[in-house]
Amino acid sequence: MAVTISDVARAAGVSKGAVSYALNGQAGVSEETRRRILTAAKDLGWSPSLRAKSLSSSKAYALGLVVARNPRLLGTDPFFPSFIAGIETTLADRGYSLVLTVAAKQGAEEASYRRLVHEGRVDGVILSDMRTDDARIALLLELGLPAVTLNRPTLASPFPAVCMDDTEGISSAVQHLVDLGHTRIAHVGGSQHYIHGLSRRLAWEATLERNGLPTDMFVEADFGAQQGTAATAQLLERDQRPTAIVYANDIMATAGQSYLQQQGLRIPTDISITGYDNTEFAQYLNPALTSIGSDPLLWGSTAAQVLLNQLEGKHDGEDVILPAPQLIVRGSTAEPSA
Repeated sequence: MAVTISDVARAAGVSKGAVSYALNGQAGVSEETRRRILTAAKDLGWSPSLRAKSLSSSKAYALGLVVARNPRLLGTDPFFPSFIAGIETTLADRGYSLVLTVAAKQGAEEASYRRLVHEGRVDGVILSDMRTDDARIALLLELGLPAVTLNRPTLASPFPAVCMDDTEGISSAVQHLVDLGHTRIAHVGGSQHYIHGLSRRLAWEATLERNGLPTDMFVEADFGAQQGTAATAQLLERDQRPTAIVYANDIMATAGQSYLQQQGLRIPTDISITGYDNTEFAQYLNPALTSIGSDPLLWGSTAAQVLLNQLEGKHDGEDVILPAPQLIVRGSTAEPSA
């Protein structure tokens, strides 16, 4: 059972009001009584109730994360568990909690933000999966809810952003394949509704154009394994098959690799592939997956830190730029076969 101020009051031989004064550093008790109360609280292992503290200060002591993705896809994407773990590492040190909401149905996302504000459940939110025309910026301004965004949105936004440039990693992957001798390099990308889905496609396209190579082998998917497989099958149906495929994440790359091997293709002898995120399992595939090493744990912890600093008036308003993800070359890429 948690120790209450009533327990402290009985141990110190004083009233609950005196305990409240002493524990909150308020006048109303003598120094001798205050010391006796503090000693009793320490001996009993008393700690403040976050709920009581939030009621007295009108603060929730919680941050929100609303994820508008299919729960099936969310459950298979290794990015989010690591990202959420990063958030939690920061919140635990600051006495805050995370309120996670999965809003999969039409209209559920806006309703979730409105409910969080109406019920006073969070002090601010972290915006992930930024969109090319993100209506959440205007919504949060209307609600008066502080926020931090993952990367800078394309719309004007007053909120600080924690940025991790994903274009450098994609460009490095494409250039790596070009340097190996590949000339037909495809891209299986994420939804172009998301800024990171669009930016990765544009980086792939720009790198090919710099090398004088065609950019006509792009297939849009949803970052999930099923559509990653379908996109890979679509590329294999072309008259001119790609000799290499750059995937927008490791989940689609893994699904694509499995499908290619089922079709009798050897990786990387017949076709090279690259992923993105450098998830832990990437190094254990056969062959091990060449990938781009993002750090979702760092991204989550930094985003939470920036938002907490903003709530406490300590953030300078500037965006925080994290190190750009780097290409990690493994066995899934090689020179194209004759």
